[in-house]
Amino acid sequence: MFGVCYYPEHWPEKMWADDAAEMKKLGIEWVRIGDFSWSRIEPIAGQYDFAWMDRAIDTLAEAGLKIIICTPTATPPKWLIDLHPDILPVDIKTGQTRGFGSRRHYDFSSDIYVEAAMKITEVMVKRYGTNHKVSGWQTDNEIGCHDTTQSGSANAKAKFQVWLKNKYKTIEALNEAWGTVFWSMEYNDFEQVELPLYGVTEMGLSHQLDYRRFSSDMAIAFHDKMVNTIREHCKNQFVTHNMIPMCDTQIDNFKLTKDLDFVAYDSYPLGRNAEVLNPSSFEHMRTGHPDLNAYFIEQTRGLSPTGRFWIMEQQPGVVNWANYNPMPAKGMVRLWTWEAFAHGAECVSFFRWRQLPFGQEQMHAGIKMVNNQPSLFYNEIAATISEVAKHPELLSAKVDNKVALVTGTENQWFCEIETQSTLYKHLQTEFQYYRVLQQLGIGVDFIDETSDISQYQLIICPASIAPSDDFCKKVTSTNAHFVLGPRFASKTKNLHLPHNMPPGVFAEQLGYTVMTADTTPVSHQHNIHYNGKTYTSHTWRDIIQLHHNSPLKITAKIEGLKKAAMLQNDRFTVITSLTDDKFLVDVFKEIAAKLDLPLNETFGDIRFKQKGNYLFVLNYSNQPYQLDCFESEQYVLGSKLIPAHDLAIIKTSEFEEQL
Repeated sequence: MFGVCYYPEHWPEKMWADDAAEMKKLGIEWVRIGDFSWSRIEPIAGQYDFAWMDRAIDTLAEAGLKIIICTPTATPPKWLIDLHPDILPVDIKTGQTRGFGSRRHYDFSSDIYVEAAMKITEVMVKRYGTNHKVSGWQTDNEIGCHDTTQSGSANAKAKFQVWLKNKYKTIEALNEAWGTVFWSMEYNDFEQVELPLYGVTEMGLSHQLDYRRFSSDMAIAFHDKMVNTIREHCKNQFVTHNMIPMCDTQIDNFKLTKDLDFVAYDSYPLGRNAEVLNPSSFEHMRTGHPDLNAYFIEQTRGLSPTGRFWIMEQQPGVVNWANYNPMPAKGMVRLWTWEAFAHGAECVSFFRWRQLPFGQEQMHAGIKMVNNQPSLFYNEIAATISEVAKHPELLSAKVDNKVALVTGTENQWFCEIETQSTLYKHLQTEFQYYRVLQQLGIGVDFIDETSDISQYQLIICPASIAPSDDFCKKVTSTNAHFVLGPRFASKTKNLHLPHNMPPGVFAEQLGYTVMTADTTPVSHQHNIHYNGKTYTSHTWRDIIQLHHNSPLKITAKIEGLKKAAMLQNDRFTVITSLTDDKFLVDVFKEIAAKLDLPLNETFGDIRFKQKGNYLFVLNYSNQPYQLDCFESEQYVLGSKLIPAHDLAIIKTSEFEEQL
C-alpha cells in the first residue's frame, strides 16, 4: 500500500479535485491530512471552522482515497499562547523560554496545554469519529522532536516534585536512592528539589536520570490521554503515531506505543546520515548508509505491540532540515521503498504531495514541484508504486527472526549521563552490533527487557547498562545464547555501582567481577588476539577478574593489558571491549555456526534480507553486482546482474545452501 501527506489548506481549493484524481491514478490509497492545522480549525478560542476540512475529506473520498486525520496538537495557535504563555517550554540548556513561530512549542507538564490539546482532539473525533470516509487517526506529530521532551519550566519543576514524592514516598528514601550525602546535596523536603539544570558542574547522576524518566512519563501520559480520547469516540478507526527514533526523542518509545494499533515511522535516510557518517566523506552521501535505514525501520517494527508498522513519511527527494541536503542517487527512493517492505512495512507514505513555495520547509521536495509539475523523482515513485502493486505476495510474506537485540532509552540515558569517555556513544555502539549482523545477513528483532524472549536462539545486549532483576530471571529461564557487550550490568537502576561490583545481579551466574573500566583516546588502541588473528580494542575496556569457579573461559585477550577481551561458554559470550567490526564479524560467524543459524554474508554495500520465502538483495553501491547462485526463473524482480542502486527479489527459502 502507498500513501501521501497532503495539506489542502496550503493550496487553492480549486486544485484539490485534480490533486485527488492524480493521487488515485498514481496508485496512492491513503492520504494523511490535518497535522499542524489547529489555527485553521480553531482560528479563535472556542470557534471552530471545519467546513474546509469537510470539503477536503469529501473531495479525497470521492476520488476513492482513504483518509487519516492527525490531531493538530503539535502547533498550538497564537491565541492560545497569548492567553496562556506558560504553556511554552523552557530550554534546558539556556533557561530561555522557547517562543511561538515554529512548531512543538508546548510543555508536556502544562495542565492548561494538556486540557487544550484534549479539547481540540475531542472536538475533532466527535465530528469525524463515525465518518466512514475517515479510516484512522495519527496522534500529534513526531512527539519529542526538536528536543522538546524535557522542559526547564516552573510547571515541570512542580510536576517533577510530585512525581518524586509518588515514587519515593519519603525524602529520606530519595536521599538514599540518589546518594545525596555526596557533596552535601541532601534534601529535607521534596519542595526543595530543583530540576537538574544549570549547575556549576555535573549534577547528581540519579537526579538527572529521574528527571529524564519523569520527562518521558509526562510525554507518555499526554499521548495516552490523547489515544484514550480518540478511542472513546472512534470505535472503528485505527490509531497510530509517526515516530522518530528514541535516540532523538528522549522518550521510552516502547511505553509510548503500547496502546497503538500499529506504529509508524518517518524515514529520511539521507537526513539521518550524519548520525553515523563523517560529513566530509562522500561515501553513501546520496544513498544513506546501507544499514542505517534498516536499523531505524527494524526498531520501529520492534516498538509495535502488534508487529505491524507503516512508513508514514518517506523521503521523496531532497530534504531541508539536515546539516547538508544532497539529492538522492537515481534509484534510491525506489530502493528505500522496497527496503521498507522487505522489513515488514504494510504501507509507505511519501512526504509530501507538493513542494511548498513558502514556510520553513519550502526546500523540502515533494512528489510534485511548486509549479505542479512532476518532481525529479516522480517517475521513479510512479514506477515503484506500479511495480509493488504487481507483487502483493511480497508484502504479505512474514518476517521471522531468531535473533534479538535488546535496546531501550534508559541504556542511552545511562551512557549520556555518565559518559566516562566522550568517545563512547550509545547509538554508535548499538548500531555497530546491528551493522555487523546485517553484513552477515542475520535478521534481527529489536526488543526491550520486558519483551517475550522465548522465540529467540540468540539475544544480544550491546549496551545493557542496568538490566532489571526480571530480565535476569528471563536470562536464567531461557536456553538462548546471550552476547553481552562492555558495560553490561555495570550500574543499578539508580545509576550506582552495584555493591558487589559489576555485573551486579549477574555476578554469580557469569562468574566474574569488573574491577574497573579503562577508557582511552583514539590514539591509544590495543590489539586483540583471537583464533590466531589480530583485531583492535578501542575506547572502552572492562577489566575483568574471573572467579575461581567461573563457568566462563577466556577466549580472546587484549595485548599489553593481558586482560580478557572475551569470555565464553555454551550460554554466554561476554565481550569486554569496544572493537573493530572484523572482530565482531568473526565472533558472530562462530556463534551462528554453533547455533545453526543461517548466514547470508554480504559483500561491500550489498545487503540481503530474507522475508518468508523471498530474498531481497539490495545494492547500495555505485557498481553493478553479479549474483549467480540462483536460477533465472527464481527472480521475482530483477535479474542476476543487479545495477547500482537497484535490487533483486528471489523466491527461495534456502539461500544459505546455494551460496
